[in-house]
Amino acid sequence: HVTGAEVAPIDKEGREVIGPIHVLPCDVVASSGGWSPTLHLSCHTGSRPVWRDDVAGFVPANTVEGMDYAGAVIGEQTLLDVMQSGLDAADRIATALEVQRDGATLPPVETFQMSPAMHLYLLPHRLPVSRAPKQFVDFQNDVTAAGIELAVREGYESIEHIKRYTAMGFGTDQGKTGNINGMAIAANAMGKTIEETGTTIFRPMYTPVTFGALAGREVGNLFDPERYTAMHAWHVANGAKFENVGQWKRPWYYPKGSETMEESLARECKATRESVGILDASTLGKIDIQGKDARDFLNRIYTNGWDKLAPGKCRYGLMCHEDGMVFDDGVTSCINDSHFLMTTTSGGAAGVLRWLELWHQTEWPELEVYFSSVTDHWATMTISGPNSRNLLKKLVGDQDISEDALPFMSWKPMKVAGVDARVFRISFTGELSFEINVNANFGMYVWQQVMNAGEEYEITPYGTETMHILRAEKGFIIVGQDTDGSVTPQDLNMGWITGKQKTFSFIGRRSWEREDTSRTDRKQLVGLKTTEPSKVIPEGAQAVDNPDQPIPMTMVGHVTSSYYSAVLGCSVALGLIKNGLNRMGDYVYFPLADGTTLKAQICSSVFYDMKNEKPGKAHDSEVKVETDFSPLRELPLSHLGKVKPQQAAGVHLHEHKNVSQLVLRGESTPAFAGAVEKTLGVALPSQPCTTAAAEDVEVWWLAPDEWLIVSQERGAEQIEQSLRDALEGHFSITDVTGGQTLLTLTGSHAIDVLKKSTSYDVDDRHFHVGRCVGTTFAKAQVFLKHSSENTYELVVRRSFADYVGLWIQDAADEYGIALDC
Repeated sequence: HVTGAEVAPIDKEGREVIGPIHVLPCDVVASSGGWSPTLHLSCHTGSRPVWRDDVAGFVPANTVEGMDYAGAVIGEQTLLDVMQSGLDAADRIATALEVQRDGATLPPVETFQMSPAMHLYLLPHRLPVSRAPKQFVDFQNDVTAAGIELAVREGYESIEHIKRYTAMGFGTDQGKTGNINGMAIAANAMGKTIEETGTTIFRPMYTPVTFGALAGREVGNLFDPERYTAMHAWHVANGAKFENVGQWKRPWYYPKGSETMEESLARECKATRESVGILDASTLGKIDIQGKDARDFLNRIYTNGWDKLAPGKCRYGLMCHEDGMVFDDGVTSCINDSHFLMTTTSGGAAGVLRWLELWHQTEWPELEVYFSSVTDHWATMTISGPNSRNLLKKLVGDQDISEDALPFMSWKPMKVAGVDARVFRISFTGELSFEINVNANFGMYVWQQVMNAGEEYEITPYGTETMHILRAEKGFIIVGQDTDGSVTPQDLNMGWITGKQKTFSFIGRRSWEREDTSRTDRKQLVGLKTTEPSKVIPEGAQAVDNPDQPIPMTMVGHVTSSYYSAVLGCSVALGLIKNGLNRMGDYVYFPLADGTTLKAQICSSVFYDMKNEKPGKAHDSEVKVETDFSPLRELPLSHLGKVKPQQAAGVHLHEHKNVSQLVLRGESTPAFAGAVEKTLGVALPSQPCTTAAAEDVEVWWLAPDEWLIVSQERGAEQIEQSLRDALEGHFSITDVTGGQTLLTLTGSHAIDVLKKSTSYDVDDRHFHVGRCVGTTFAKAQVFLKHSSENTYELVVRRSFADYVGLWIQDAADEYGIALDC
């Protein structure tokens, strides 16, 4: 609390105290910041202020064309001077506009003589500033004169740097009260004038604005994209609870009636282990890899070898960063000797694709290989359990899916429920499993057919939580959960996948020779069995060897995955424990937040079917094969249907049916371009961001040596095969028909919707008819084409289509929108 103020006379320069100090009792001290022109709006134009010594303040510099200033902002302080400066500014503007200003006279005003401003920026003290009592300059951020001088002694010479070192002017007043004083103190400390030191400039806003005003209205699901699989509507209709996996909405579990989550998980796990369960695995990242050097590239990216992987076979692989730490994992399948399909973790898909492109473009550009994302193109459903083969036999007719014809870690192209599919024998549960991949436009249809065929086996849909439990029972890792960027394959007890016989080095290999990665006390993945089987160790719980050790306790590891297994009747956990692989049978302890401690024994990470006998023990039996199939194509926005507004629609949204879309990549040589033109009947666009069209096909330029082929007449398979027959050398053709949808936006207000939705300049003078561009629409990546007057086409990835469709309806609401989907 203030009890008094010391008052003393000072010299005319304001540099020292020249008389006795008196104490005046008081409880409030008021301080004036002086008169300073308000420069904020002028600074927003990009103009830097200039110092005006007679008013002891900065004023705008007349350097911006079309801008003029008058009044107090240029330092005029009397009423007469302010009005006169206004007339002078009007004269200048009239001259610039070549117009005659109406005559005007100033009204009589009372004038008075003002004393010159005293330049007093810092009150003197008998002690140096650094030792004197604190002298606050910026009252909001407690910036002192001593702090400003310290910034100068530390070597900061730019006023912008001094501002950031001290936080002067960072408060909500944006320096309105203290900046001039602070700049003067800094100038004096550097031995410069204020004019030489300069001033900081100001950002919008001048008046404080709430975050709510900047954020705008509540937009619900439009705040961030929600990505949906082709079967999302089925999950919603069947009561699934969802979890966020990146931007994906994935079914978490499917409660029935009044089931708790634990009861639902127990039912889903038992049904899958005992009969058959089905999982929507469409969110797994999928990367199409083509080129004669594809196999060589895989050898360099993965830790294990790929030279002997034959067409029709699959292999699990680990990727590491340069430091030897696990980065991602997945199964890659050989389509043919120059064509592979890689799967990644759901959250890692984009990062892995960037990783592949980075190494190809910067380190190994000589390798002939192309990468294309096909995550959205393939709808993926996994059927798992001893009855999974019986179920699938009902849907594939006379196609052979026996153990001999389709063994573990192999795949076959076949028809499932009348739809072209790739069927993989891959298991993430430890049970007999089949992974069915189909064009996503048929994903919902095939899913429903599988559910119908599985009724006699009481097929049970299961979500990500059951998937986690089933894989943990088998000791399968999840990268990002059981790893944290500091874990090597050896730490995971996966030295078998480190390609010791590979002739070519691979990313991460040399780092395993470092002293740090061979330490015996590294954390290693092990299983953990609690001595109280019903107790589940919380994930993230820290392990200690001595539960009685005083705090701080010595931690020896932590739990990465932990669940209750209804199948085994006990809890199961995986954890990273120091030297854990050499401590089998030892006990560790987990002190919990509630004061209790759990005791667990270190064991193998495999809890279920430790001899790996289950996948071969299927409930094979004779089945009635279904033959009456009528494949139904379902586009991502077909649920919107046809809607006409009551008033005239200013915007029309149409989703195209039966459109083939393929991505073509290759070096644009005359031979390549000529072969494409001969095959398609249209020349490749020669200029960036342009399109070319024939009667039944269009080609969009996407990037250097990359084009999108769009056709409503020719099938994707026909286009792909004809191009493969015609082209030679290094190229790739990837069918993305199921992964993208083509929308047309028309109407007098279509351009207004685009202006609301993208930062790209869609003005006709720039974005003319025939031009296409990859851009951001709302928060989704799209390809945008100006087709004709007031008509635009958007190519949208399937999983983002619902989000984009909802955004367009919202943006077009004020104009009226008609839907034809």
